[in-house]
Amino acid sequence: MQEVRQYSAAALTQLARCCTASAGVGVSAFELVSFDRALRQAGFADYNLLRVSSILPAGVQWRPVVEVPKGSLLPIAYGAFSSDEEGRTIAAAVSLAFPAEPNAVGVIMETAGTMTEREARELVAAMAEEAMEDRNLPIARLEVVSVEAQVELYTTVFAGVALW
Repeated sequence: MQEVRQYSAAALTQLARCCTASAGVGVSAFELVSFDRALRQAGFADYNLLRVSSILPAGVQWRPVVEVPKGSLLPIAYGAFSSDEEGRTIAAAVSLAFPAEPNAVGVIMETAGTMTEREARELVAAMAEEAMEDRNLPIARLEVVSVEAQVELYTTVFAGVALW
């Protein structure tokens, strides 16, 4: 049992070196299956997601896909929203604000709900800008990933930033 504790503590203190941002939509007669389908479209379905708060570690590098073994624990900041109100517009978005200073942290902001994709994108960008301003950190690069859907059956929108 002691070895497990030592391994767990070490795993939890490691800083992520890479991040991957993606978004997806899922539709099903079942709400949980629609969520799983949104995760699959985003590329995160085959991991055990650990929801985290919104800090990009210093020096983290953007990668287009997650490169860890399937089934792994995957820290991720995300916004997700499910609805079965036919015809309603729903959206999810995440932003990543990379700092100009290489040794500073950045931020991730996320949202999801009844809104357009444009509204979601504008909201997460504004939140990231304000959070970086609060930290007195100039932004070197601001990325936004988003998705929109018209609800049919159960529809889930998902946008997330995985840290690995």
